[in-house]
Amino acid sequence: MPKGKKKGGAKPKAGDDDDWDALLEETAAADAATDAPTPAPEAEPAAAEDAAEPAAEEDAAAAFLKSMGAGGAEKTEKKDDKKKKKKGKKKAADKDDDEPAEKKVSARGAAIAERLAKQKAEEEKLRLEKEAQEAKIRAEEETERLKEEEEKRKREEKLARKAAARDEARKAGTYETKKQKEQRLAAERRLASMKASGMVPTPGGGGGGSSRMARPVKKKPEKKKEDAPPPPELEPEPEPEPEPAPPAPEAEAADDWEEADDWETGDLAANLEKLGSASRAVDEEEEDGAELEAKAEAERLKAAGKALKEREAKKKAEQEAREALDAEQAAAADKAEREAELKKLECRQKRLAREKRRDADRSEDRLRSPICCIMGHVDTGKTKLLDKIRQTNVQDGEAGGITQQIGATFFDNATLRDKIEPVATHLASSKTTDLKYVDAIMGADPRAPRLKLPGLLVIDTPGHESFSNLRSRGSSLCDMAILVVDLMHGLEPQTLESISMLKRKRTPFVVALNKVDRCYDWNAVEGASIREALANQAENTTAEFEAKKQEAFQQLNAQSLNVALYWDNDDPGATVSVVPTSAITGEGVPDLLRVVLSLTQQRLAQKLMFGYNLQCTVLEVKVVEGLGATLDVILVNGCLHAGDTMVLCTQDGPIVTATRALLTPPPSRETRVKSDLIKHESLEGAIGLKITGDPELTKVVPGTGILVVHADDDVNDLKEEVMKDVAGLTDALATEAKGVTVQASTLGALEALLEFLRNPGKDRAGKERPPIPVSSATVGPIHKKDVLRAAIMAQKGHDEYSCILGFDVPVDPEAQAYADKNGVKIFTADIIYHLEGHFTRHLDDIMERKKDEARDVAVFPALFKISKQHVFNMKDPIIVGGEVTDGILKVGTPLCIPHLGFLDVGVVQSIEVNHKEVQTVRKGQECAVRIVNHGNPSMTYGRQFDHTHPLFSKVSRQSIDALKKYFRDDMIQDDLKLLVKLKKVFSVI
Repeated sequence: MPKGKKKGGAKPKAGDDDDWDALLEETAAADAATDAPTPAPEAEPAAAEDAAEPAAEEDAAAAFLKSMGAGGAEKTEKKDDKKKKKKGKKKAADKDDDEPAEKKVSARGAAIAERLAKQKAEEEKLRLEKEAQEAKIRAEEETERLKEEEEKRKREEKLARKAAARDEARKAGTYETKKQKEQRLAAERRLASMKASGMVPTPGGGGGGSSRMARPVKKKPEKKKEDAPPPPELEPEPEPEPEPAPPAPEAEAADDWEEADDWETGDLAANLEKLGSASRAVDEEEEDGAELEAKAEAERLKAAGKALKEREAKKKAEQEAREALDAEQAAAADKAEREAELKKLECRQKRLAREKRRDADRSEDRLRSPICCIMGHVDTGKTKLLDKIRQTNVQDGEAGGITQQIGATFFDNATLRDKIEPVATHLASSKTTDLKYVDAIMGADPRAPRLKLPGLLVIDTPGHESFSNLRSRGSSLCDMAILVVDLMHGLEPQTLESISMLKRKRTPFVVALNKVDRCYDWNAVEGASIREALANQAENTTAEFEAKKQEAFQQLNAQSLNVALYWDNDDPGATVSVVPTSAITGEGVPDLLRVVLSLTQQRLAQKLMFGYNLQCTVLEVKVVEGLGATLDVILVNGCLHAGDTMVLCTQDGPIVTATRALLTPPPSRETRVKSDLIKHESLEGAIGLKITGDPELTKVVPGTGILVVHADDDVNDLKEEVMKDVAGLTDALATEAKGVTVQASTLGALEALLEFLRNPGKDRAGKERPPIPVSSATVGPIHKKDVLRAAIMAQKGHDEYSCILGFDVPVDPEAQAYADKNGVKIFTADIIYHLEGHFTRHLDDIMERKKDEARDVAVFPALFKISKQHVFNMKDPIIVGGEVTDGILKVGTPLCIPHLGFLDVGVVQSIEVNHKEVQTVRKGQECAVRIVNHGNPSMTYGRQFDHTHPLFSKVSRQSIDALKKYFRDDMIQDDLKLLVKLKKVFSVI
């Protein structure tokens, strides 16, 4: 059974092989017929080669099919040989080899053969089309080539003919240049005109008359030759063979022309024919030259177009390369920005985590020094109180005894213990048991109080109304405040402002009722406790003190404040403690310090815990001789080191700079006082200090914070953080296009001065003063460049703003000399109060001068009714009496009558009331007026006008503007209403 299956499986395969054999035999026969060599024409070898390519492709396909079929045939032959060996039929096999028998072709083989035939026919068709197309292209190219060769040959022949004609003309002496040709044509035209007029004999004619008429014509070419410049000589061309040298072109041409001009003997027709042939040769040469020039121009334009295309292509390529580079750079910048933003966010998170960790590490066991701010009205004794504590005399050293800048003073723990000892001694010796005050620092030993605070930092703020921003800056820093109230005057404007500010910031404070020594018959006890001092006073003095105290208490109660003397205050959280003091004798000062220290240690312990998160605020920016740019700062909390990298806020954006030095005054000395400064490597808050550094510190905005860069911080993150403080300060320092120039010693004082100038106020006469614009505001001395800047205002027509207001600054001598020469006013003062007076007087002077200039232009509104019975003179001048029915009549007012076509009556020269000359008459008053009309002296009362016509003041746009600007205060409401009516009468827009 296996053998039978094997034979049965081989039979179909043998049948397939027979089909393939038959198919291959047919294909081979067809290929043999196709591959038969055909003689190709020798003229077209390229076509034969192209035709051989498809044949080669067909041979390759046939070879592939043969190789596929041959393999099958070999296998079939091997199987047949094995069968024949077994059966012993060798002859049949040999017969098959010699004479192959016809085999039957299957349907599948026929389909394949049909497809191959179609494919072969398509390929043959494509080959023929390709050959035809290539032959057509070759024929067109050959035709174009032959055409170009023919054109080239013709052009060369033409050039050769022209060259031969040119040579012939040179040999014959008839060659003409362009100028000679023009001369010849002109001669021909003259000859033709002469022939037409009968001056020249025609060929074949004769006569003596003709020859006589031709004589004057013979001299004409010579005259023309003399008048016209001789034609340029042509250089003789070298000749290769020795020939008779031709005559010189100019000389012989002239001889030939003279001979030709011999009209009596020469052959005119021959000469003209000769000249005509020469001119044709020249014309052909010029045409050829023009053609060559046109061709050269075309070539040049073609080259220029090609160069332009190359430049445009190069430019386009460069543009594409640039755009690709820009795109690459933008992508890189975007990537860098994203990376920087991610880094900044990461560093910010680390910074916030570090600050949170440091806040958690704070403890009440270690407290920082509290910051106490002294506030109140000017001249209430704030600085004098500090002087008594410090045992200094800062107040007397200030201008007018008024504090102009914020100052800071640090008292260490040992100094505070000494200052509060009198209170402890009095309490220890006192047998009173009615004391309601709870002292948090009172100990068993009066000399050993339980004072845990390392010290006390006191900030002295100006009390002048112009320094509200400085007071605000100081109070924003303080933990505790001392409000100084004058016992003799009670609450004053700046005291009320300070109370409002403290309420707004929710800052705890105590009231120092100062100047108790002003009470009549006060018995001073130097530096004693106030209770001890009051116990030593007479009854009448005590009564006066009680009356003044009660009045002050009522005023404080009116401000919604519960107040009580500190020893009667049993609820410091709800009631404000009041401490009577004397800055002159020092009485009550120990009580004041003790109350402040007790309240801060008892009620502000949570706020006063020391931490390493930096809290540092800039108070002032100064330029100090010998130190350069410095910052007066308050280090509230944290630690600063010399060499730290700081990030600061300026008007132009954040800056990053290094700390050069940390300087502090000696203990119990103020930062404003000139003294030997102590240099530190590091400082901890709270303390006031000076920071020195680069000159760019002068741009730092006071009131802003300071940040220090740590190892894991991102500078851009800190820049964004520090610039948040400048949001409200940039508006305060902004300037305008026109205004005064302002200089100040510090930026804080400059802010105060700017606020004073920009807010409306009252002048010396009590009238409202408009705001004063500021065009430039800088810090430092006044130099020539500042005067130049102020002089620009005068050039722009704003004389009132051509001045400099300097607060506490020196003036350079060169700047002063230049200002005097150019009319620029420089006003300086050590007290801001005085600058108002200087500038107000300057404005008054400018206004008076401008008023004088505008008096001739300004026309006040008025209506005048002439009285018929009071006509004193009718003409030149007109003197009449009457009544001012409305408005205000002044000397110099022009009068007219609108009802008579705006008749100009004249100008008021003088006014009399009760036989006395006056300058002004108001509504309802009777007067006599003298009217003069210089333009029309014949103006007569009774002829042009009479009493029935009221006289109107003649107003214009210019006069109304002058009234509004300079004389508004001289008019009342009725005058303004009349002015509006007159605008309509005179059609003033």
